[in-house]
Amino acid sequence: MYHVRIAKDYLIFSAAHFITYGGDVCERLHGHNYRVAAEVFGPLDENHYVFDFVALREILKELVGEWDHRMLLPTEHPLIRVERQGAEVEARFRDRRWVFPADDCLLLPIPNTTTELLARLLGENLIARLEQTSGRAPDRVLIEIDECDGQLAIWDSRD
Repeated sequence: MYHVRIAKDYLIFSAAHFITYGGDVCERLHGHNYRVAAEVFGPLDENHYVFDFVALREILKELVGEWDHRMLLPTEHPLIRVERQGAEVEARFRDRRWVFPADDCLLLPIPNTTTELLARLLGENLIARLEQTSGRAPDRVLIEIDECDGQLAIWDSRD
């Protein structure tokens, strides 16, 4: 088994979000400069690659770029209601209400915009793109997202 790791200075995205915790507490809107790294595991192909570094780097750069300078909103949260209304997106949590330009939002199919779930979603997107590009899925993928210089989450596709 081999694996490759990509962790480049430009694999960052700046985004705003808020999360809930403790069952019914919703934190204030804030942002992070997230840093991304990925490890891809598998056997060597006919070129003796796990996956071509250049292609992997470009796929990651594209995926990360889609999240850059966006408002990240969860669409599967039981208490946060997110609805697109024309050129706007409205998010509600109890008596709180936010309205954002739709083009600035990324509506994500996750229950909370925690770094852990962002890592999982990015990893699932990476696996799908690798399979689409190479015709084969990696045996395993690790995604690391650092939200605050040493405060990070890691998703492992084995789990």
